[in-house]
Amino acid sequence: MRRWPDRLRHTLLFEAIAVTLVAVGGSLVLGHSAQTMGALGLMFSGLAMTWNLAFNWMFDLWDRKYRDSAPRGVGIRIVHAALFEGGLLGAGIFLVAWWLETTFWPSLALNAGMSAFFLVYAFCYNWLYDIVFPVPRTP
Repeated sequence: MRRWPDRLRHTLLFEAIAVTLVAVGGSLVLGHSAQTMGALGLMFSGLAMTWNLAFNWMFDLWDRKYRDSAPRGVGIRIVHAALFEGGLLGAGIFLVAWWLETTFWPSLALNAGMSAFFLVYAFCYNWLYDIVFPVPRTP
């Protein structure tokens, strides 16, 4: 198990690198300033963390009520991930439209692109993090 300081380092590094990549990459690809894209990255980070907390709390309540907290197999994990990403995508569309002053379709395209980026980024980041900071073995 990872200890609290390690989990904090993991989270802070994840978010700092992500916001930097969104700021630089977004400014290069979309033509907005790095400050505008960096602020969007920070807002997305806050949105994702808030949604993560709220969604998982609601999902756990549903799971306890309707499934009696039975073990979660592949099927329930797929449903969980799809609902989480769908909710984040839905909320993110409005955030992008407001912040970048765009309409629905460009906001949807950018949000879908960011979702795809974060899927790959999270996979790579967590893999590399485990290599650089391996989980301590308990004797």
